[in-house]
Amino acid sequence: MHNKDQSLDRRALPIRHDDEDDDEIDLLQLWHTLWRRKWSILSLVVVVVMLTTLVVLSITPIYRAASTLLIEQKAAKVVSIEQVYGLEGTGNEYLQTQFELLRSRSLAERVVRELDLATHPEFDPRQQPEPFIQLDPRALLERFDFAKALPLTLPQDLEEAPAATEDQLFDSVTRAFMERINVEPQGKTQMVRIEVEMADARMAARAANALAKGFIESQLEARMDMSMTATNWMNSRLGELRDKLKSAEDRLQAYREQENLVDVQGVATVTANELSLTGDRMIDARRQRAEAESQYRQVQSMRSGGWEKLATVPAVLGHPLIQQFKAEEARARAKVEELSKRYGPRHPSMESARTELKAATASLRGQVEQIVAGIERNYQLAVANENSLRASFDANKAQIQNISRKEFRLRELQREVETNRTLYDTFMNRLKETAATSDLESANARVVDEATVPVEAVKPRKSLIVGIAGLLALFVGIGLALLVESLENTFKSTEDVETKLNLPVLGILPLVKGRPDGSRLAHLFHANSDKAFAESVRTVRTSLVLADMSTPHKRIVVTSSVPGEGKTSVSANLAYALAQVGDKVLLIDADMRRPTLAKNFELPVGTPGLANLIAGNARLEDCIKHLDGVDLLAAGTVPPDPLELLSSPRFAALLDTLSAQYTRIIIDTPPTQAVSDPMVLGTLADALVYVIKSDSTATPLAIKGVGQLLQHNAPVTGVVLNQVDVKKAQRYGYRYGGYYDYYGYSAQKA
Repeated sequence: MHNKDQSLDRRALPIRHDDEDDDEIDLLQLWHTLWRRKWSILSLVVVVVMLTTLVVLSITPIYRAASTLLIEQKAAKVVSIEQVYGLEGTGNEYLQTQFELLRSRSLAERVVRELDLATHPEFDPRQQPEPFIQLDPRALLERFDFAKALPLTLPQDLEEAPAATEDQLFDSVTRAFMERINVEPQGKTQMVRIEVEMADARMAARAANALAKGFIESQLEARMDMSMTATNWMNSRLGELRDKLKSAEDRLQAYREQENLVDVQGVATVTANELSLTGDRMIDARRQRAEAESQYRQVQSMRSGGWEKLATVPAVLGHPLIQQFKAEEARARAKVEELSKRYGPRHPSMESARTELKAATASLRGQVEQIVAGIERNYQLAVANENSLRASFDANKAQIQNISRKEFRLRELQREVETNRTLYDTFMNRLKETAATSDLESANARVVDEATVPVEAVKPRKSLIVGIAGLLALFVGIGLALLVESLENTFKSTEDVETKLNLPVLGILPLVKGRPDGSRLAHLFHANSDKAFAESVRTVRTSLVLADMSTPHKRIVVTSSVPGEGKTSVSANLAYALAQVGDKVLLIDADMRRPTLAKNFELPVGTPGLANLIAGNARLEDCIKHLDGVDLLAAGTVPPDPLELLSSPRFAALLDTLSAQYTRIIIDTPPTQAVSDPMVLGTLADALVYVIKSDSTATPLAIKGVGQLLQHNAPVTGVVLNQVDVKKAQRYGYRYGGYYDYYGYSAQKA
């Protein structure tokens, strides 16, 4: 059949979830959501703004008074006493130190005492009004008369808290006043702005001026205290230095007398000169001793060879006498050799010549021995001379070292005396300067602008607070609206149905005013008492008829997700609407577990119906009732297993028989999430109408129910959105056609 093919094509369409669109933000949808809840958001904003306005108006205004100080980095230099005061502050560290002094507790205590702020109503807790909300349990019990009925013992009853002392009160007032002080540097200048915030504008100005003047006076007092402290300290220190100087001078004089020191520098100079001369002589003596020792060593090495060997020593050979005697010996030897050539050995001339040679040789030998003896004596004298000069040099050196030690000790005592005298003179000069400037008042700060009484309050900024509160309330309202919208998973409009189920909407049925019973709802179309409802049913009828013009839907199954969505009323009114256009309509109550059509049409109890007809214990003529142009086949006697009857071949054969007799057969079935009867009946139908209750049916239930029907090849034709609150829908921005306005559902008439 052609209608079967169309149903299969529709069932092949999956339920569209638009996964790709889930990551995108639909601004138009967000705008519609916010527009639907605009009155709730505006109400929240109005309430918050009103409450904030009341709270802001009840807050005590705070005034700010400010005075300006100029803080110089260096004080005026009258005399050089900065080292005493330590006021050579330079750079940013000095200014930061002064700013911290302005915030100090000592300055705040000075102002509190000066202005007697401990008795001011703004600071004195004894003059503060009692809080509106009592946190004391005893006070609460007494207020509600619970203390008499319940004799309770509270911890504060066991040990009474002592009253605050004057010191504690002064401490709390000082801390509270310090919290109201603000010190703000003025850019990169040396000026600072002292601000005080109080509810009393006049007192705030007085406090700001008192802080500025108190800072200057505290600086002057600190200078005076430092000057007095320095004077006292220097007086005591001067006495100690005087004693040290006297002791050092006494030790110096005693040492001079002990060592008989008159001119240590002169003695040391003479001794140093002698030591230098002795050193030079000792060097010459060492050189002479070395030369004599060299000659002596040569002579000693040749002594074993006789005087002839000694005569060959360079020191002996180079002596003039030795050379002279050697020459005479050589002449005598030459004469002997010459005469020996002419005369014999016995010749008198030869004898005379040999005698002369012997005499010359003897003279040479004697002279050699004398020179050798002289070399030995020279060596001994050189050694003795060197030893004597070394002893003299060591004595002079020891004398110089002794003089140096005495000179070092003398200079040490002299330095101690000079140091003590310098310290004494320095402290004496500083003491004179301090005494001369002790009464000089020179502050490093001055008041540039005194604080004036402020006219306008700085706190609270009422318009800003109210504006911020309204803006926050708007954001919170928008967030809550979006949160509520995201938490709601029901169907509110036809767009929700088409988007979430991918099914066409056959029509919508408006919510009937009041709470009519089932009998009235079943006859509402026939009675024509509600024009809008009747027109809506006609729209559903038209949509259903036009769903498949080639092959009319004979078997129409009506179901829903859960009970209470109005499927039975839709079935009954749809049957009347189809009968109105001339169709022969049979309305079957297939909900055998909770049959309601018999009750709605006021049939007698025990009237046979579908169950009896399938079971074969009743005739068709006895089961079908003719009511106002519509035939009704009630559920009949409720069987123990309705699904077995509906799944039997006899039921299918019965539908074929009834299809031949009627133009339209409308079957009211149980909900899909209650039992599986709709799946069985859907396979036998030509069209299936799914009823969804507006703003009630959960989206997951409807998706699950439609999915189950499609899985069993049920011909799901479309959806009827039932019990739509038209007034509420119009407030939310939904429009469902102009005929609702015609029938009295416009927002103006509402």
